[in-house]
Amino acid sequence: MPATFVFLWSTGFIGAKYGMPYTEPFTFLIVRFLLVIGLMLLLSFITKAPWPTSIKMAIHIAIAGALVNAMYLGGVFASLHHGLPVGITALITGLQPILTAMFARHLLGETVNRRQWLGIGVGFIGVALVVAHKVGGPDSNLTGLWLAVVALIGITAGTLYQKKFCGEMDLRSGSVIQFSSSLIFISILVVCFESMAIQWTGEFIFALFWLVIILSIGAISLLMVLIRRGAAAKVASLFYLVPPVTALMSFFIFDEALGLTELVGMAAVVIGVALVTRE
Repeated sequence: MPATFVFLWSTGFIGAKYGMPYTEPFTFLIVRFLLVIGLMLLLSFITKAPWPTSIKMAIHIAIAGALVNAMYLGGVFASLHHGLPVGITALITGLQPILTAMFARHLLGETVNRRQWLGIGVGFIGVALVVAHKVGGPDSNLTGLWLAVVALIGITAGTLYQKKFCGEMDLRSGSVIQFSSSLIFISILVVCFESMAIQWTGEFIFALFWLVIILSIGAISLLMVLIRRGAAAKVASLFYLVPPVTALMSFFIFDEALGLTELVGMAAVVIGVALVTRE
């Protein structure tokens, strides 16, 4: 299950960029969320899935969903739309284990030792090496970087919130609530910033299918199962494999090559996250 999750999660960045030329990022997400809600609602009724027994629990589930789906996916899609390379976007959001370890100590009572603090430092140095040329010079892309940071905050906060407040959530009915709350937030952004134009090409339909069935239902459900079964920092350790896997995919699919400094930085991030999450 962990290996499957890493592969599927990595393809999410590829699918987002593959369908991006044919619509705007938040419009893309609205269509994706509507399809997921419809499918999961049907599944919930067919299988008679239990629903939250209190309004408080439903609100907790909705908040966790908005963080993981609206904030994280919105940030990823918007950063790719603004030209940030797939590999760098995956690398920044791949810092989630480091942030999770830092905050899990205070929020979930999980400890952070000296080795993990060393890993946190190494990881941030690695990211600095990778994104340095995106901060200044001809390749500067501050907008894309900040949007990727927003995505990082979303997935980190969502993981911690899900672990703390939604441990008993049913994946079927919970997905309906979580994607519905995400749909509300993304719809506001669409109304404010986008035209909602879509080119229904074969490439866009394939990307949409992959992101709906494989990512939104498959990978997100796997993530919630893994969060439920393990400590938050241990679950987040899977994400250290996502940046190199995504970078390798983007090299073959989009011909996005990383330079020597960026490869060294990516290696530092992987080592840093490994130090943070190793038993």
